[in-house]
Amino acid sequence: MDTTLLGQVVIFLAAAVLLVPLFTRIGLGAVLGYLAAGVLIGPSLLAIIDDADAVLRFSQVGIALLLFVIGLELQPTRLRVMRRPVFLLGGLQVLLTGSVLALAAAALGLAALPAAVVGVSLALSSTPLVLQLLAERDELQTAHGRHGFALLLFQDLAAIPALAVLPLLAARGDMARPPGELALEAAWALGAVLALVLGGRWVLRPAFRLAASARSREIFTAAALLVVIGSALLMDASGLSMALGAFLAGVLLADSEYRHEIEADIEPFKGLLLGLFFMAVGMTADLGLLRDAPGAVIGLAAGLLALKALTIALAARLYGLPGRDATDLGVLLAQGGEFGFVLLTAAAAEGVLGAGLVDRLVLAIALSMAATPLLFAASVRWLRPRLAARRRRRFDVPEEHAPEVIIAGFGRFGQIVGRVLRGLRIPYTVLEVNPEQVDLVRRYGNTAYYGDASRLDVLRSAGAEQARILVLAMDDVEASVRTAKLVHRHFPGLRVFARARDRHHSHLLTNAGVTWVIRETLLSSLELTRGVLAALGLPADQAERAVVTFREQDAQALERQRAVFRDEQELIQSVQAAARELEALYEADDALPDPGEALPGDRNGGDARTDRQ
Repeated sequence: MDTTLLGQVVIFLAAAVLLVPLFTRIGLGAVLGYLAAGVLIGPSLLAIIDDADAVLRFSQVGIALLLFVIGLELQPTRLRVMRRPVFLLGGLQVLLTGSVLALAAAALGLAALPAAVVGVSLALSSTPLVLQLLAERDELQTAHGRHGFALLLFQDLAAIPALAVLPLLAARGDMARPPGELALEAAWALGAVLALVLGGRWVLRPAFRLAASARSREIFTAAALLVVIGSALLMDASGLSMALGAFLAGVLLADSEYRHEIEADIEPFKGLLLGLFFMAVGMTADLGLLRDAPGAVIGLAAGLLALKALTIALAARLYGLPGRDATDLGVLLAQGGEFGFVLLTAAAAEGVLGAGLVDRLVLAIALSMAATPLLFAASVRWLRPRLAARRRRRFDVPEEHAPEVIIAGFGRFGQIVGRVLRGLRIPYTVLEVNPEQVDLVRRYGNTAYYGDASRLDVLRSAGAEQARILVLAMDDVEASVRTAKLVHRHFPGLRVFARARDRHHSHLLTNAGVTWVIRETLLSSLELTRGVLAALGLPADQAERAVVTFREQDAQALERQRAVFRDEQELIQSVQAAARELEALYEADDALPDPGEALPGDRNGGDARTDRQ
């Protein structure tokens, strides 16, 4: 179908806007949404856009921008902190998975070089898909979440040299050429890399400083795009990958003071052009293969998922991770990824792999990505509980002593309480239900016991019958309320001081019999408010009075709202009435300025510390 350039732009945008949000909402991720949009408008279905190869060539700019952003994020300090899981675990996984997949490809009849390219391409997983699944379950900070991120980071890094050497492995660059010609080409490529690195170190920062001096965001964005595309074209002209040039430019700017501004300006272009690349891959996908040989394509996808899950889990176990975390990593990262599409497409363009093979592998990767959310959900529901039950760590038995205080929950809140008690040499016992947190606290020289404070036997062993105070600092709202009820019933002499996440949690704790409850953000937000009022020019005593008035009125409103907090309409009316009551209190207080009255002092803001002295 012949369309104008603007018409094609409208078609691409419409397909993306319709399908990407749909795929994201059902949990399949944006990458599959772009692929499906490309399939829909491409030759396999509606054939609205015919020249998929031209779109694919143009969209390579999106890959260059992606690699540039990855380079920007590779700050040396960040890599030093994560060096062990990134390079040791990541290197072990890519080597093991890539080798097994390459051997499988060779067993299916591929020659050594194509099999190696297939092995490396399929060893890489989908970064956006995996991070999205972890974020949805709030598991980014878990052990398998942190190690999964490290694996994905190494895979992104591993894709760089793979893309760089593909042109050298192309059919036109075989070893039948004279050695002198090959040496000259290698020297030219090395010279281009050195020129980019050395020139970038001396030129890039002054160039961005000059662009920033124009005080024009458009000029600064143009400078960023010039650096990315210029570096990519330099590497392409030297016979290397465009992506390598963009990546090196990003690394050179990773410690620049302009890094965040550059990343923010590049992000919209990167997202759109990367989406265009995935749409182009979808356009080139041959759905006839799935129709004509569904068993072969589905078998490839299933084999990819099985081999990757096993090898990733094995690499994690060899690294030293427990079985549950290794299993989670195996299921999470078993799919193929966006860099698999990139490498396979580049290999086909360079003649290293045949177009028919690449079409089958692209379909297999897409199917593996579509299956991952379902497989991970099934693993969380059925496999993870069985592994946890089999390898559950036993609760600790606290040493024989008589603590004055028991702290249930030793996160950011409970640790502050513990530090004060320790400084005053008041004996206390810590119970923490997260074993990773217990191990972390112990590494810093503190004493903590692995135990669930919502269990009666654990509380008894911790000395609840002798202790005077229980500090409830648990993150889990349900567990903290359950613990409060348990203590109220079995240890009536144990006073409970509780931290609440919000007003709703506060109501639940109060109804459970806790008489001393504080919301975790109350004091810090009031302290900040006091500073804001002082910086606006309000005298220190008036700022203090305004805060005290709010706190007293808020405590009274909180108590009134406890009777209706389960009825949303009644609660809304109570909150609105409390807001009007606070305004009336401020208006009636002669020691405070009238609401809306201009405050004294510098309208641009003053120094809160000076105003309060």
